[in-house]
Amino acid sequence: MNAAEEHRQELDAVSILNAKRTLLHLLARAGVPAGDAEGLIALVEAGALAGAHEEAGALGRSVPGDKGEPYESGWLDGARAVTDGLAELAERALSQAVDPDGPAGASDARSPVGRMEVERAKVAVTPLHLTFTADSDLDPEVTEQVLVAVLATMTPRQRAGYAGRLTQFTATHQTRLERLYTEYGPGSATAIHGRYSLLHSPTSVAVLERLATTAPALREEWDAAELPPAWLDGLLTAWHTAA
Repeated sequence: MNAAEEHRQELDAVSILNAKRTLLHLLARAGVPAGDAEGLIALVEAGALAGAHEEAGALGRSVPGDKGEPYESGWLDGARAVTDGLAELAERALSQAVDPDGPAGASDARSPVGRMEVERAKVAVTPLHLTFTADSDLDPEVTEQVLVAVLATMTPRQRAGYAGRLTQFTATHQTRLERLYTEYGPGSATAIHGRYSLLHSPTSVAVLERLATTAPALREEWDAAELPPAWLDGLLTAWHTAA
């Protein structure tokens, strides 16, 4: 094998499996349960397939050269077959990642919220919150209770894509959120009022997104978790005022 061929060599199945087992081993040493670790890896794999589908679709629409209609038609048909196959693989991988025991729970919004789903939400909300305020603080136990209530309004599939939804929400409403955190967040004149204390927490971004998307479902889960109603009412007031 020459240098060029070695450079082009693709990873084989055994090497990929070895890398996956190594990652699982390292995560286990860090205290991550095997099921949670496998779920995270499955989501990454599903995302890689979805990314490949998107990229292949873009490439497939660009027919190289000017070789006539039959060539162009064959190229487009072949590209469509490849992208359709990738779409099917990505969908299958995502279904396995969010509902490995079968399809029944994947559409059930009442499916129990898993620990790793909460951890993924924490990782998603923290940097978004820090784009609006330098102060970020809330009791860890309360943070988990709030995020469980938020995630309980979604199906497992929606939870898997919640980080992207949050990013889109903050980008769409950036000006409104900046005004909200300036007027009601840490350092503001209203910061001492308990009803706005949730704005000190990264979870406020998640709660605001749910208030803007599905307020009745969030209030139902909020009440079921016995969280302070004033926190929710305070955020709702701030959200409307900042419009």
